[in-house]
Amino acid sequence: MERNIARLRERLAPLNVTLRPHLKTAKSVEIAQRVMASPQGPATVSTLKEAEFFAAAGVRDIIYAVGIAPWKLAKVIALRRQGVDLAVVLDTVEQAQAVAAASREAGDPIPALIEIDCDGHRAGVLPGDEDRLVAIGKALVEGAQLRGVLTHAGGSYAARGEEELRRRAEEERSSVVEAATILRNAGLPCPAVSVGSTPTAHHAVDLTGVTEVRAGVFVFFDLVMAGVGICKIEDIALSVLATVIGHQREKGWILVDAGWMAMSQDRGTAKQAVNQGYGIVCDSSGQPYDDLILADANQEHGIIMVRPGTDASLPELKIGDRVRILPNHACATGAQHRSYHVVHSASDIVHGEWQRFGGW
Repeated sequence: MERNIARLRERLAPLNVTLRPHLKTAKSVEIAQRVMASPQGPATVSTLKEAEFFAAAGVRDIIYAVGIAPWKLAKVIALRRQGVDLAVVLDTVEQAQAVAAASREAGDPIPALIEIDCDGHRAGVLPGDEDRLVAIGKALVEGAQLRGVLTHAGGSYAARGEEELRRRAEEERSSVVEAATILRNAGLPCPAVSVGSTPTAHHAVDLTGVTEVRAGVFVFFDLVMAGVGICKIEDIALSVLATVIGHQREKGWILVDAGWMAMSQDRGTAKQAVNQGYGIVCDSSGQPYDDLILADANQEHGIIMVRPGTDASLPELKIGDRVRILPNHACATGAQHRSYHVVHSASDIVHGEWQRFGGW
């Protein structure tokens, strides 16, 4: 984990941008304090519960990076009254009008960023949609604060190869810079130009015009990121410790006490060149066995098998032996657990337990 954090910081340093880490992956104060530039932030969150949780731990500079619903603005205002510079995200005139109205009523101009659709992946305004961009910006400044523009290159998760990843990073950058230029040419403020995804953060060559980068899963990495080519298997910092509880030798199965409740049901690698099932199986020190995966899962039972189509063999594991399973999606697997047990490298000595929270 520490190496992953240092890697991204060092990569972004010459590009003259701020790292605003997304705390949704770990949802842990101890990890947030290690990844943020300071105890006060900056930070990105995906729920208002996260904003409340990290604000209580002293974080003061937060973007709530999910489109705002009007009924949530009361919570936003309450956090801002506690001294938290909490900004919201939106992509419609209706949302902008609601934020402006709530700002006027509270006597507090809520900062908002306009979300830009850089790749058709999810939400946002198309970067060249000048009329819509300007209309949203003008609605915001009638009481609220136009903080800037923001995008997320979620489509980069489907990219393969250095050239395509660099192209996705440039598409992400150019889209928000174009949107910022439109707003500024209309006489509207646009101080923040925010981009963010773990694949593009690791492949951007030029971030001219961008002020900050948001990324989250880089802290742990996972098998999906390894499949994209962003990290190696040995960079994955999160694993689930499981115990062998049975054998079905005629079927080629080893049973463990980690099913989809422990791993999550995320099967993101099924769409990639190498399907990792529910995760790669390692020995207790974290060294992967050859072509051994958690091939299937019930609620509390995991079924370990040799990867189909290979000539690997099952290891000799006894009842009670421990294995570590690397997850497809660190965010989803982390969400199944209440805490992290902290170890150094391949050691099995637990040096601490860091609490994790969930919910909304």
